[in-house]
Parts: sequence; structure tokens; C-alpha cells
Amino acid sequence: MRNFSHTLLAALAVMALFSCSKGTRIHGTVKDAPQSDIVISMLDVNKYKVLDTLKTGADGSFRYSLDIPSGQPEFIYIFKDGKRIGSLLLQKGEKAEISMDGMGGASVSGSPESAKLQEIERDLSDFSNAFASTSARLADLPEDSPEAAQVRRDLTKQYISYYRSRVRYVLENSKSLTVIPVLYQDVEGTPVFGQATDAIHFRNCRDSLMTVYPESRYVKALSEEVKRRDNIFKMSTQLQNAKEAGYVDLSLPDVNGSKVAISSLNSKVVMVYFWSSTQSGQKMFNLDVMKPLYTEFHPKGLEIYAISLDTDKTSWATVVRTQNLPWVNVCDGLGTASPAAMTYNVTSIPMAYFIVDGAMDTDSSVKDEASLRSYLSRKL
Repeated sequence: MRNFSHTLLAALAVMALFSCSKGTRIHGTVKDAPQSDIVISMLDVNKYKVLDTLKTGADGSFRYSLDIPSGQPEFIYIFKDGKRIGSLLLQKGEKAEISMDGMGGASVSGSPESAKLQEIERDLSDFSNAFASTSARLADLPEDSPEAAQVRRDLTKQYISYYRSRVRYVLENSKSLTVIPVLYQDVEGTPVFGQATDAIHFRNCRDSLMTVYPESRYVKALSEEVKRRDNIFKMSTQLQNAKEAGYVDLSLPDVNGSKVAISSLNSKVVMVYFWSSTQSGQKMFNLDVMKPLYTEFHPKGLEIYAISLDTDKTSWATVVRTQNLPWVNVCDGLGTASPAAMTYNVTSIPMAYFIVDGAMDTDSSVKDEASLRSYLSRKL
């Protein structure tokens, strides 16, 4: 009997030790997935690190425990058949319950930050679906029709509304690690927080998170991104306030494969315009803003040198011909690795520089039609 008691005490001690070291627990259920393999992964700043592979029970349930240090919450993701089906942001000692439908939909209890993470993922999914649905309406409309122009305006409104909602989220949740995935969201390859001035949001979130999670590797990685964004913002400000200076000449192939140099353009004002034919918003900008401006100002001395940061030159040339873009269109097929983008310090697209009477003029903007029209009216 005494030996049995000693054995029982030893077993309880082992269980207690395990409970202390593995204090964070997940109880999950995957709908309609009995006896299925799932993968538990941890986000390692910018990549996934596999923690374990489990098999669900007859009812699709599973349990998993892990050790999370105090003050260092972890992003935990659950995969099935290579698809992410659940997301968690867990603190030390939490006991989270997550129910997943296997298609990316999930509900969480027992972990407030995980519930927030689910909310922002649903918001992004809802917006992406609505944006794609609106974009699909363009397929059956002539590009130059009033109906197509209205759909493009609708897309712009949708995008701006979503951006504002994300700004509101990071302002209201600046001490939650969930702001980090929000800051890095993108829509059709375009970062939601892609403007140079968005460095302010990155810095404010970093400063707030440092007061709560100074040892978190996610916050430390965000600090490095803040440094990069601050440098871009400072450079952008310096360029905007700089006086006219000489420009770096470029010579790139056009849709026919013939190289065209900026210096060969005999125009009073040359707009060096960086864009991508893969992004629907920028194709809309071509039709709604660039073509009307070009029609109005080209006779007065404007030329556009449009550099596409694409890797598929055939698709790019097709867009140029389909949209009947009348200005100089060039592309070296190297995408964002193009020396042209590096030379002109392109940090996001669309981006434009203006060469006025042979000198670079950095006091310009490519934000919208009104600012471009105002600038060209002063220069031409």
C-alpha cells in the first residue's frame, strides 16, 4: 500500500510539473474532420515554425499544451491539408477553446486576444470578398463606359473605407499585439499601410506595445520595421521639400522591345511614373486619372514615362495595348528588383517624379487627380 502511495504521489508530482511547464492549453474541434491530421505552428516573426502534428478524435477534437513565457504572447496557427483553419494569440496560462469549420471560419473562447485576432481576420475576409465581387463587375463592362467608371469609383470608396477602419482599429487597440498583423495586411498585393506617412502608425503602435510587451520578439521585429519606415518617411519629406536637382537617366525597353531613354523625351515636363499592371486599382487610375490628364496636358508639353514593376512582360504589354495607353510605357521584367525602382527609391506604388526642363522637381504628388492637375497647371 505504501509503495502504491509513493507511486501515486510521484505520478501526481510529474503531472503537476507538466502543468506548470506547459501552462497554456488549447482544446479544439474541427467540424466534420474525425481522425484527421492537423499541424500546430507558431509564427516565427515572418515564417511558420511547426510545433507538432496531431490527429483529431472521432468527434474532430484535439488537445494541445505549450509553454508560453510571461509577457511574450505567441501567434499560434492550426493547419489542415496545408490550409490555415484557425488562428490564436495566446498568453501564458490561458485555456483557449477554438471551434473551426475547416474553411477558415472559427470561434474562440478563453482567450480575449485570440477573439480579437479572429475579428480582424473576418473583417479582412469580408472586405476582400466584397472588393473582389465589385472588381468582377468590371469584366462585363467596356473599360471606357460610364458604368465601368462608376464601378471603379465604388472600388476606390471601398478601399478608402477599409483603410480608415484599420487606422481606427490600431488607434483603439495600440496595446494589443493584434495590431501587428493589421499593419501588415495587403489587398491584391498592395499594402493597406503602404504610404510613407503610415510610418507614424507603425511607430505609435511600437511605442505603445513596448510598454506592455518589451521582451516580445514581435515587438522587437516591429521596431526594426519602424526604423526602416522612419528612414523612408524622412527621405520622402526631404524630397518633397528639396529644391530642383538633376535626375538620373533611365533607358528601358518598351512594348516592342526597343529601349527608350528619359533623356530622349523632348518635353517641358516628364512624369516618371512607377506602377504595376497586376493591380486593379492602378489600372483604374490609368483610365480615370492618367488618360484624361494626358489628353489635356500633353499638347501643353507633358510626357509620361511609365515604368511597370512587373515580372510578366507579356501580361503588362497586353494591358498597355488593351487600355490604349498613349504615353511611353517601359518594363524590364524585374519587378520590384528593377534597378530603376532602386535608383529612384520607390517604396510603394503608384509613385511619380517630375522632371521639369531637364531637372528633377520633387515638389509633387501622385495621390489623386486634383493634386496632379494642380501641379501640372502650375508647371505647364
